[in-house]
Amino acid sequence: MLDFILEILSDAFNGRTTLHTSKIDHNIERLRQYDWFEQIYRHDRYRRLFFANRHVRKYLQSDWRVHRIIKKKQARAKFIDFLTKQLKNRPLN
Repeated sequence: MLDFILEILSDAFNGRTTLHTSKIDHNIERLRQYDWFEQIYRHDRYRRLFFANRHVRKYLQSDWRVHRIIKKKQARAKFIDFLTKQLKNRPLN
C-alpha cells in the first residue's frame, strides 16, 4: 500500500503524464500467467484495450493494482468491470 501511495505522489510531484510502456507490458505478461486473464486477452476487443486505451494502460502501469488483481477476486471483478466500461466508452471505428 505504501508503494502505491509513493507512486502516486511521485507522479504528481514530477508532473509525470507519460506511461511506462515496459512496466505495463511486464504487468500484462504477469497477468497472462492466469487462465482468467488469458481468456479475456484472447478476445480482440479486450486485447486492443490493453495496447491502445490510455486509461487501461495507466491502470495496468501500477504494480500494486496488478498485484491486487492477481490476489483478490473482488479487485479482479472491479478490473473486469472497468474493462467493460472502457469498451462501452470507446468510439466505434
